[in-house]
Amino acid sequence: MRQADRVSDEYIARIEDAAKFLAERLDSTPKILVIAGSGLGGFVRSVTVEKTISYSDVPHFGASTVAGHAGVLVQGAVNNTPVFVMNGRRHLYEGISPQQSTLLLRALLAAFPVQVVIISNAAGGLNPKFQVGDLMLISDHINWMFTNPLIGKNAQEWGPRFPDASELYSQELRQKAKRVGLEVGVLLREGVYLGGLGPSYETRAEVHMLRAIHGADAVGMSTVPETLVANHMGRRVLGISFISNLLTVPAVTTHEEVMENAGLVEEKFTKLLTALIPHLT
Repeated sequence: MRQADRVSDEYIARIEDAAKFLAERLDSTPKILVIAGSGLGGFVRSVTVEKTISYSDVPHFGASTVAGHAGVLVQGAVNNTPVFVMNGRRHLYEGISPQQSTLLLRALLAAFPVQVVIISNAAGGLNPKFQVGDLMLISDHINWMFTNPLIGKNAQEWGPRFPDASELYSQELRQKAKRVGLEVGVLLREGVYLGGLGPSYETRAEVHMLRAIHGADAVGMSTVPETLVANHMGRRVLGISFISNLLTVPAVTTHEEVMENAGLVEEKFTKLLTALIPHLT
């Protein structure tokens, strides 16, 4: 395993550099961080923006290279509640390690007293009851990336060497989301998310295997590393997948289709979060 593919003294120093950079430019008031996944960046239009930082300006991180990911860190407010928003993310399939993909998240959590991390993504639906455009609260995940951002040296100030993973996605936060969803008329599914490496979409044989083991309701290419890091650093996580396509129906899947279908959920995703966020602090 290469030095760059594990937590090392050099990596810890990079986190410290990035955290210092952010602390000098942003306020410490937000207790909530939202990671807006593929096609969900429109949520930022509901944010009263105060400050922005390009990912490319953050030391040691780098710009997102994927369409639909703006690659901008935003500080602002939603319904008068201070928030950070990572508008876009970096993925392992861009050719980087899970440690590198989560560097900005690590730095934010090291620099600021964020309590709740809302992690969103686009995912293919494996559950035959799901429809394109559904929102799914993530109850648990399966790490099909076969790697982990915690590999390497453990920085004790970040968290324990062997963090518990029995409740990576807060049940309390899911219950709050369900109540708010009912109040504002947004239907929320619930299920298990499987995170794969990508960038290839799943083969038909893989889809049949995933459906046969009944272990996952949706599959995507992100979220798992971020959730592991947030959990390691003692933060509560609310995971939300938007069902961008159905893998239960034989069809060709394209990124363009995913982005187009994001338009089906952008309004209700924004409606849910703007109503929910004030209840999370």
